[in-house]
Amino acid sequence: MQEIQDQIDGLLEATAALKEQVSKVVIGQHQVIEQVLITAIAGGHALLEGVPGLAKTLLIKTLSQAMDLQFKRIQFTPDLMPSDVVGTEILRSRNGQQDFEFTPGPIFTNMLLADEINRTPPKTQAALLEAMQEGGVTYNGVYYQLPQPFLLLATQNPIEQGGTYPLPEAQLDRFLFYIKMQYPSERDEFTVLEQTTGMPAAEVESVLTAKQLLMLRDYCRQVAISPDLIQQVNLLIRESRPQTTSVAEVKTWVDWGAGTRAGQAIILGAKGRALLQGRYAVMEEDIVEVLKPVLRHRIITNYKAESEGVLAEDIVDFLMEGLHIN
Repeated sequence: MQEIQDQIDGLLEATAALKEQVSKVVIGQHQVIEQVLITAIAGGHALLEGVPGLAKTLLIKTLSQAMDLQFKRIQFTPDLMPSDVVGTEILRSRNGQQDFEFTPGPIFTNMLLADEINRTPPKTQAALLEAMQEGGVTYNGVYYQLPQPFLLLATQNPIEQGGTYPLPEAQLDRFLFYIKMQYPSERDEFTVLEQTTGMPAAEVESVLTAKQLLMLRDYCRQVAISPDLIQQVNLLIRESRPQTTSVAEVKTWVDWGAGTRAGQAIILGAKGRALLQGRYAVMEEDIVEVLKPVLRHRIITNYKAESEGVLAEDIVDFLMEGLHIN
């Protein structure tokens, strides 16, 4: 038992060092960094949204440097094809014989940065669905397993900007967290301006390995959660649906509520946060902290909500208030 405890403590020290390495380059954005780490530990994928210039890409690239993982980046553009992501078959000649051979695309990696994912049409976006859910891809009837661990971190600009395509709901649901990056505080912005216009930033060291990440994912699943908290999560996602809710605001402003996968994401995200905090049991505060990144892309508001400026995040607040969740 002591050996396992020492192993967990060592892994948590590595995650603390990981935060420190990322913070060398990315100033502020502490909540965003924590949510990305929870995503990695919980075995999910994350979508980061923010206006250009908020260091979304820099954050992911820095994280890849601090983790000893194979890293690839795809710049999503309007002319990108599914084969540019998954791979394609190439005709090769061997010993006088010609045959088609599958050449893996950039998705075959440990950490994939899907940069500006909403600038490519839905057909290419859909090429990621199987990989995100199953950890593999099927090409021409043959299934190919992706390297493990596999972590997809996607960035997107706000959908109101020109040249963007809204992500299909089926794909959005595959993201454990939908993380919104805000403008930095005045103090953090001053630090960014000072540091990025002076000497080069400090080099980022690799402090976490693929094997350690897989171990963290195993321990994350083992974090305890009481039946009462599971029931609270179950009630919350059911109350998010206008067909079964008792919350008036949900009936008024919601077209579609969260599915069962949302409940799984809340529990896994809460377990990941608890583990990052050095705890081996989920508390209500862990659930509260992950509600918005889990639900903001899974609650679909109606036209009435849009006309009145009500967002999915506001619905989460109404749900917490109606269910007396602090």
